[in-house]
Amino acid sequence: MASDSSNSNLRIIVESNPSESRLAELNIKCWPKWGCAPGKYQLKFDAEETCYLLKGKVKAYPKGSSDFVEFGAGDLVILPKGLSCTWHVSVAVDKYYKFESSNHSSSSSS
Repeated sequence: MASDSSNSNLRIIVESNPSESRLAELNIKCWPKWGCAPGKYQLKFDAEETCYLLKGKVKAYPKGSSDFVEFGAGDLVILPKGLSCTWHVSVAVDKYYKFESSNHSSSSSS
């Protein structure tokens, strides 16, 4: 039995160096910005967050795991709803971010 099955669907997705057209399609420059200094941060995501790092370097350690996901400047990152993790920030972060709204994106009918 896998003891971390509750966390198995909480994967951090990193898209390295997305194209300018992809960033424009997401309308990233209209998103709010956030930054932090180097250090360790305990974070819990109550909604899915998509962010694009302008600067920085992060190792994200999901709670209860010794594995980590590393991302940094130029990466587009999707952090799943429900994820608890510790960010080890080695280079100060400056990012654009967006939280998914609570409406259901799975409904494809318009």
